[in-house]
Amino acid sequence: MPVPTRDEAFVLLKKYNSGDSLIKHALAVEAVMRHFAALYGEEEEKWGIIGLAHDLDYEQYPGQHCAMTKKILEEGNWPPEYIRAIISHGWGICTDVEPVERMEKVLYAVDELTGLVTASALVRPGKSILDMEAGSVKKKWKVKTFAAGANREVIEKGAQMLGVDIEFLIQETIAGMRKVAPAIGLAGSLT
Repeated sequence: MPVPTRDEAFVLLKKYNSGDSLIKHALAVEAVMRHFAALYGEEEEKWGIIGLAHDLDYEQYPGQHCAMTKKILEEGNWPPEYIRAIISHGWGICTDVEPVERMEKVLYAVDELTGLVTASALVRPGKSILDMEAGSVKKKWKVKTFAAGANREVIEKGAQMLGVDIEFLIQETIAGMRKVAPAIGLAGSLT
């Protein structure tokens, strides 16, 4: 079975998503997945592609999230393990596919977290992630109305599944997102 390239995944993402925020979210999750793959000594390209494509169907099919991604990727002959990893990020929300592999658990945990990190960076004076630390996100974490769409229970469950604490998960997510700060609009006035 052919393995998709990053370029192929990005073209597919753009085919189904035109919204700037969804593209930036996909790029953020891709970068974080690559960062965690490097931390764990795993395949950065594979993890990145899975992160990039994880919300493939969200803009056009929000009511069928993950189900349409599965259909699209199966029609595109993506490897079953890629499809399973992508679908598992919706566990308990829109799928019953539980994250089992480390890669799946990371995707599950960081998908929601990247949104919270982004929102935290955007309310900072410099609107940058480049000088932000986990403590800034932790302060916002406690305010349930702040970035209310970022499901903190999912993030906590993902951290537990990985056997890491929230502080570590946040700091490493920030570190991954810093690598693409200009592309995701979080370089602020620091570049």
